[in-house]
Amino acid sequence: MKKIQILTFFLTTMILFSSSSLAQSSQETQIRTLENAQREAFLKKDTTALYKLFSPTFVVNAPTNKITTLQELKQLIRNGKVDLESFDRVTEKVTFTGDIAIAMGNETLRPTGKMPNAGKTVKRRYTNIWIKNGNSWRLTARQATIISVE
Repeated sequence: MKKIQILTFFLTTMILFSSSSLAQSSQETQIRTLENAQREAFLKKDTTALYKLFSPTFVVNAPTNKITTLQELKQLIRNGKVDLESFDRVTEKVTFTGDIAIAMGNETLRPTGKMPNAGKTVKRRYTNIWIKNGNSWRLTARQATIISVE
């Protein structure tokens, strides 16, 4: 009888562990998909898609060493000061704390037009903070730091 109880305990533990791993894996896939959608929207200058991904309270500690709100970012896009020829991102890690997802990694981009470092290859580290509201995730805060310009 004791062996059956021990076996039942281990099986229950394994099932619960695998279920939570699958849920996190599914959420991680969702965040990685959103990370790519945000990258593509910037590259294509698709402001409609961008604004759907951002929280209304979005704030970024930008690579220009300036804190920028969503309203200010909209103005920068309208004025052609956010313009990319290429934009690649590697999301190295996604971590969850309740309804908060933190994505970290590196980006390589080639600014063009009126952007600082236009025509050069810029490499930077980034952190994106996504908050779940209902069934959707919104990018709420971001930090991007330039590590090299070539």
